[in-house]
Amino acid sequence: MATINKPLPVQRTHEGAVSRRISAEQELKRSVMACMLFEDTFYESGQSIADRIKSLIPSCRPFVVADIAVEAREKMKLRHVPLLLARELARHPASGGVFPVSELLERIIQRPDELTEFLAIYWKEKRQPLSAQVKKGLARAFVKFSAYQLAKYNRDGAVKLRDVMFLVHPKPTTEKQEEAWRMLAEGTLPAPDTWEVALSSGADKRDTWIRLIQENKLGSLAFLRNLRNMEQADVPEAVIRRGFEELNTERVLPYRFVAAARYAPKWEPELENAMIRCVANHAQLPGKTVLLIDVSGSMDAILSSKSDTTRIDAACGLAVLMREICERVEIFTFSSDLVRVPARRGFALRDAINKSQEHSSTYFGRAVSAIDRNVPDYDRLIAITDEQSADSVGGPKGKGYVVNVAAYKNGVGYGSWTHIDGWSEHVIGYIMELERWEKTQLSGNEQEN
Repeated sequence: MATINKPLPVQRTHEGAVSRRISAEQELKRSVMACMLFEDTFYESGQSIADRIKSLIPSCRPFVVADIAVEAREKMKLRHVPLLLARELARHPASGGVFPVSELLERIIQRPDELTEFLAIYWKEKRQPLSAQVKKGLARAFVKFSAYQLAKYNRDGAVKLRDVMFLVHPKPTTEKQEEAWRMLAEGTLPAPDTWEVALSSGADKRDTWIRLIQENKLGSLAFLRNLRNMEQADVPEAVIRRGFEELNTERVLPYRFVAAARYAPKWEPELENAMIRCVANHAQLPGKTVLLIDVSGSMDAILSSKSDTTRIDAACGLAVLMREICERVEIFTFSSDLVRVPARRGFALRDAINKSQEHSSTYFGRAVSAIDRNVPDYDRLIAITDEQSADSVGGPKGKGYVVNVAAYKNGVGYGSWTHIDGWSEHVIGYIMELERWEKTQLSGNEQEN
């Protein structure tokens, strides 16, 4: 009797467009690279996204999962979802054999509190013994941190840093480190010189901010988040400007600058300059680039319950940086309509994008078709979107990139599109490296002919 192969059910975006079928590894990557773990999104709950990530991992090659975890931590600057990937890899039959989970943990754990956060994830379902590979990886990661770092992140919680130390038995490399660990065990580590400790002790706010900036003891994110507090404490402008000069943008996602400007608009010029430093060393994208920004209603959804930063903030942050490296550029937004916006720079471009039209439906396909009809001779079209289109999306007439800034299950930016997941400035580097490689390949083929 002949076997009847039933057609696979049609997959759709949350807005109804038919989506592309992709591999488990592609689906894992799109679910990870813009994921704020366990945070609810416009269309999906944080738990459902986490469950999907966990369900996909057994269908993926372990080394691919590890590469995704490293990229999420080091390039997309995400902290929690790489820990989930490592935890799920620890269940894998290859763990401890051909695949060393210990090396992955050592690499992706870059702050002491990530030691305890990993264990909270490991024990989320039930308390259970740690595998040998997990113990080894946590022990290696523990050794990386100084006494100051341990004190800074030595917080009360379900799992404490001393608990991790007792569980995994790291081996100190110096007498100084051994002494720091003894104090951690005894609860006698000196309080770290941080803004939280200083202000909670009753120190003068103005003097505290001035001292920490002058001594370069204020981290980049803490500086950005506290600009308004410094302003209210009457910190001298010259001191705050010095803080901007010392600001290390390496670990700061572009949307952080957009969020900081919302609360401290006085410092927009300085924030803008600091933000653009992220692409200071990039060469220009040659030719004409069309930037297409999704301003539909779902893009207004917040990234985290602890802030009011949105996916449009993430999209605007990328658009501002991409604008800087384009030789020639035309910029549009899409929702229910396609609207051309002036190719301004910096936060003026952010404002133009946000105010361009009502944030409503998601007609991505219609927008691409209109651009292909009305914009002659572009070299590339870069769309920044959550991909939840209500209509079908064809390929662009030129080179096309879809930058996905969401973690939804289904999307439309595949096929003739080059698909990129994430909201870090590294997506820009990816585009430039890909085009450089393609140019090299083309040049090599021409020489052969």
